[in-house]
Amino acid sequence: FAEFDDAANLLAANPDATTISIDEPVEIPKNQHSRLQEPGREEDDELLGTDDSDKTELLAGQKKSAPFWTFDYYQTFFDVDTYQVLDRIKGSVFPVPGKNFVRLYIRSNPDLYGPFWICATLVFTIAVSGNLSNFFIHLGKPTYHYVPEFRKVSIAATTIYAYAWLVPLALWGFLMWRNSKVMNIVSYSFLEIVCVYGYSLFIYIPTAILWIIPQKVVRWVLVVFSLCLSGSVLVMTFWPAVRDDNRRIAVATVATILLLHALLAVGCLAYFFDAPELDIPAPIIPAHNGTTVVTKSH
Repeated sequence: FAEFDDAANLLAANPDATTISIDEPVEIPKNQHSRLQEPGREEDDELLGTDDSDKTELLAGQKKSAPFWTFDYYQTFFDVDTYQVLDRIKGSVFPVPGKNFVRLYIRSNPDLYGPFWICATLVFTIAVSGNLSNFFIHLGKPTYHYVPEFRKVSIAATTIYAYAWLVPLALWGFLMWRNSKVMNIVSYSFLEIVCVYGYSLFIYIPTAILWIIPQKVVRWVLVVFSLCLSGSVLVMTFWPAVRDDNRRIAVATVATILLLHALLAVGCLAYFFDAPELDIPAPIIPAHNGTTVVTKSH
């Protein structure tokens, strides 16, 4: 009540003073009013990762301000907790239609921890599952001698890590080149693209384990299912970035991304699991009557 008394005293001293009623509508800011007039703009911001995501990108850039030759600079790429990694894995396995994977999970703190260990796990999973598949197929044959093929580990590592680094590098360079020609092109950073590709490969880890089943129909169904999940993550991430470009270039870019992704899955299945059998000469066993017997194994 003391405040009301003070206000009454002020009005008595200055009758011409203006007052403000609490019933008057609050003025809408211009930027908010413009957003109300453009309902489609909010959807574009959601897909392309503008406004708030730009602020988080600047904050992320401030965290990585250390010189690149120092250990602290590379340590920031692995500064991620378990919950963030699990959340990003869930986002890559269960993509949300119409949502951008970079904006939802990556842009606030892109990391290399998840992609590195996902690729490493996938390398050993494919190599071990390929050897087990070959073992189970020939299990019970008396002429078959199991020999583990350790070279498959190096081949799988070269293939997967080359795909997880060279393809994002080429895509990042392409987006930067198109951004210089079309101003509406959204260019992701190289680290964000590597992060997207790394997490998109997680679905192939359980798929490679199930490839041990010696049924080609089951294996191809698993390949198609995995491609649909991981491919949808890539499409929903990179299509909003190139859709403002020339229609043919945009479609060709997305088609190339899906084609390379499919070649990786089909190539791993064909080489590590559906490789043709090689005839292995069996040792010569001398018979009791002085003759030799040559057996042929497959």
